[in-house]
Amino acid sequence: MDNPYVLIGLSVIMHVTWNLLARHVNSRANYLWWGLLSHCVILGPFALWHLILNAQWEWPLVAAMAVTACANIFYFVSLRRAYHYAPVSLVYPLARSSPLLIALWSFLFFGNSFSPFELFAILVSVVGLWVVGSSSKVGDTKKALPWTFAAALGTSIYSLSDKVAVAYIPGFAEQLGFITIGYLCAFIGLTLIQHRESKRWVPAERPSLFYIILGGCCIGTSYALVVRAMGLMPAAHVVSFTNAGIILAVLFSIFVFHEKDHWQKRLLGAIIVSAGLVLLYWGA
Repeated sequence: MDNPYVLIGLSVIMHVTWNLLARHVNSRANYLWWGLLSHCVILGPFALWHLILNAQWEWPLVAAMAVTACANIFYFVSLRRAYHYAPVSLVYPLARSSPLLIALWSFLFFGNSFSPFELFAILVSVVGLWVVGSSSKVGDTKKALPWTFAAALGTSIYSLSDKVAVAYIPGFAEQLGFITIGYLCAFIGLTLIQHRESKRWVPAERPSLFYIILGGCCIGTSYALVVRAMGLMPAAHVVSFTNAGIILAVLFSIFVFHEKDHWQKRLLGAIIVSAGLVLLYWGA
């Protein structure tokens, strides 16, 4: 499967599925913790075995693996702290504004250039994300924003290290193994933070087994599909197109879950994101 748009589309479907499941889980269950654990237990052994046997073990891959693992921990910790101060509806769209940073780092560290039209298209899509996020008036925005943009920074860092790594791990099973290493590190980091905050190694509540298994199958596989797509197009483009999941989430919230608070602004933001992605597709 070598069509990046198909890969991104499958990733978006899995990512939206994961997020829809999270809506039905008590926040005390820390669904992200269970999802990472489930991925590492269900898919981890198979994926790690293929990674160990078949990856091209050279220093760029090892360095990219280390950077991705650290950036994953930084991202998940930052996102968790941001959610402590503000809801997902504010934090997550803003945290997904990383394509601008990815384009900047790509130019500064790898010499990759983007046309003015591509940069304009990415900017339009990011502005749409900001409009979606600004529709939420709940929470302590001043305290949430620094952690939110820290999460965006983490995304921009691991996206570029993923782009480097994918050249050395051409198979999907190996790419899933690469993801597993980052997720295992993130799981350990989240567990330590959870224990420090609540004196518990395991969350206070547990979702249903169905939610745990389905979430574990989606959370890592969706990310691995994104990494595979990065072998076929620039990282800034891939991450931008994955923000189609925000569009679907907005449409679900309005038309399926009937969440009418500031629905006009959220819908406007989704339309702007869509326009930016259409422009980026044309420009690409």
